[in-house]
Amino acid sequence: MTRSFITPTPREAVGALPSYAAGKPPVPAEGLTPYKLSSNESALGPVPAAAEAAAGVMTMHRYPNPGAEELRTALAAHLDVPFEDIVTGTGSLGALSQIIAAFAGTDSRGTADEVIFAWRSFEAYPIVVRTAGAKDIMVPVTEDGRHDLAGMVASVTERTKVILLCTPNNPTGPALTHTEVEQFIGRIPDHVVVVIDEAYHEFVRSDDPVDSLALYRRYPNVAVLRTFSKAHGLAALRVGYSIAQQSITEHLRKTAVPFGVSTVGEVAAIASLQHHDQVDERVGAIVEERQRVVAALSEAGWQIPQAQGNFVWLALGENAQDFAHAAGVEALAVRAFSGEGVRVTISEPEANDRFLQLCRTYSGSR
Repeated sequence: MTRSFITPTPREAVGALPSYAAGKPPVPAEGLTPYKLSSNESALGPVPAAAEAAAGVMTMHRYPNPGAEELRTALAAHLDVPFEDIVTGTGSLGALSQIIAAFAGTDSRGTADEVIFAWRSFEAYPIVVRTAGAKDIMVPVTEDGRHDLAGMVASVTERTKVILLCTPNNPTGPALTHTEVEQFIGRIPDHVVVVIDEAYHEFVRSDDPVDSLALYRRYPNVAVLRTFSKAHGLAALRVGYSIAQQSITEHLRKTAVPFGVSTVGEVAAIASLQHHDQVDERVGAIVEERQRVVAALSEAGWQIPQAQGNFVWLALGENAQDFAHAAGVEALAVRAFSGEGVRVTISEPEANDRFLQLCRTYSGSR
């Protein structure tokens, strides 16, 4: 007798989740060096000391420090914040997941909490929010790719539990200013957690950059997210952290994955902090390349949002996939968002030059 099987089905919320689309690797083309410009990775890699520290780990058979205590101690000294105010996670996304899991979900009556964020922004936001059982409230960015802060304030309801501010905004590029963020926080109820997601903050060159540490010290409902994946060039090791007052962090430790940061990641991150001057040099080189690329795009007739991360945004709309295909022919992998635009990571000068040449000759509408 043949047995019929009923396929297991996930929770309704999980079944409806969008899939995270990671940046794809480049497809080789004859005579061309392939470049991956699709994941906002650092082409310069980590500082030598960080790579050496990672390579020197001989305790793969042992669990890492449960709460990455050595890294938190180093971060506390580097940032001049209390040790207890830092919670590590697997990248800033892991740290964000802890915040959402702790503060937003579904209550005992089955009513979903609400999490507000700009859109388009980091594509993992709706995945994390919906997985927790909460409802995402997406507030469209402005034409120039900036957060509509007034619109976000207007979206606050009695169900709002968390607000996410991505600065610089990924993938569009603009950064918020300190003045507008502080004014924004002043209009948000005290019980709502305001998360300042600063995965790319090292790349910001602004007259009024957000001083997120000053804001977290002043406002008990502010949490800051940072990562070693971008400026520090440690993307493969997945090391991130949040900074918040203990009224928040005491709950984050409950939702943190045990042993989330590996020993390899911890020692590499500490070594990178100890050589932060070299990290700054790498960041400076990337910013200089970004400025060169932006100037060349402007000269070629492209209008792009203010670029404050390690990437630029081309608002190509329906031509996004077509441009990505054209880049692929040139052995360049870029990140296309169908119907919206293309994000391109600032990389090696040769890669940037090839991207610029494509932009000069691209025949599709801009």
